[in-house]
Amino acid sequence: MNTRPSRVLKLLRGGNLVTVFKLNLSEPRVVEIAGLSGVDAVWLCNEHVPNDWIALENQIRAARLHDIDTIVRVSKGSYSDYVRPLEAGATGLMVPHVTTAAEARQIVDWVRFQPLGRRALDGGNIDGLFCMLPMDEYIKHSNTEKFIIMQIESPEGLANVEEIAAVPGYDVLLLGPGDFSHRIGKPGQINDPVVVAARKKVASVARKHGKFVMSAGLIAPLPELVAEGHQIFGLGADVVALTGYFQQRLQHMKGLVDALPAASKTSTKSPYA
Repeated sequence: MNTRPSRVLKLLRGGNLVTVFKLNLSEPRVVEIAGLSGVDAVWLCNEHVPNDWIALENQIRAARLHDIDTIVRVSKGSYSDYVRPLEAGATGLMVPHVTTAAEARQIVDWVRFQPLGRRALDGGNIDGLFCMLPMDEYIKHSNTEKFIIMQIESPEGLANVEEIAAVPGYDVLLLGPGDFSHRIGKPGQINDPVVVAARKKVASVARKHGKFVMSAGLIAPLPELVAEGHQIFGLGADVVALTGYFQQRLQHMKGLVDALPAASKTSTKSPYA
């Protein structure tokens, strides 16, 4: 049976850079647009976005059509919240607010099969090709072509990042600069020296322990981020793109209206403006 290898892992293992777009909208056609545009992966979210499981499954399915990976940031909760995205065919999981090595080990136990973890077997979903994939292939593919990202987002997590990075069985570390800046009392100040130092420490420790490094965005010059060891880059979000486009078009229209003869302006201007 044919199983789909991870595009992200192939690029990372070859020493290449990876592009990711975050999607807040649950429409599968947005995933298709991202795929047709050439992105390597889309970042879907169950932490901050009111996605339901069927919508999420359809987005993951749309990504497979265009051979792009899906990263699902899970809601912090039960074992099932972590496993369902994988069983729906997601390529990667992102776990927010990891603060201890014990928590990192628990996550690996939940989402990896033996010998890496203790994930329960099913195989009756798309990740197991609906029970058509032989069990040994299912286990091997799940352990080698799925990747796990741990987010460090607090001073507590940063204090334990060396021990977290040393936990085997997962692949990527990511500093969440927004939440980290908030936790130190400087919300949104992602270029603050304390936040920059945290980013560099996470990257250094990740590389030391054989983990890949992800940046949530182009939060520093690309050469600087690459020198620190970052290989995965968030490049933007669908909602940011849409709001920017809407505002740009409205501003363009305003300029056209302003240039009209005075007698024409009243009938062309929205009463809600």
